[in-house]
Amino acid sequence: VQLVESGGGLVQAGGSLRLSCAASGSTFNIRNMGWYRQAPGKQRELVAAITSGGGSTNYGDSVKGRFTISRDNAENTMYLQMKSLKPEDTAVYVCYARAVVAGTSHEYWGQGTQVTVSS
Repeated sequence: VQLVESGGGLVQAGGSLRLSCAASGSTFNIRNMGWYRQAPGKQRELVAAITSGGGSTNYGDSVKGRFTISRDNAENTMYLQMKSLKPEDTAVYVCYARAVVAGTSHEYWGQGTQVTVSS
């Protein structure tokens, strides 16, 4: 499984961005997916996660009510709609996918996309 993020960039506080994570390879094995973020000098933080069918989602406390995670399994793509962005949302956003192959769980990670929110 290969994951490629896109959609990052520079935005002013209060603005919006939509990140995409395109999966390729053995995508039929993918189960849960999600987004983490890593800011300089800070620990990696779970932003949002979504189950295989999209029926269940969860969010980090700092983004609840502002970010929405979704996925289009037909397009093998996951999204993160980010609204009301704050300077503290500045980070590298990385998508991940958990795949199950022959009963064994594997995690895959993208390279990340930079999101910078100016005040």
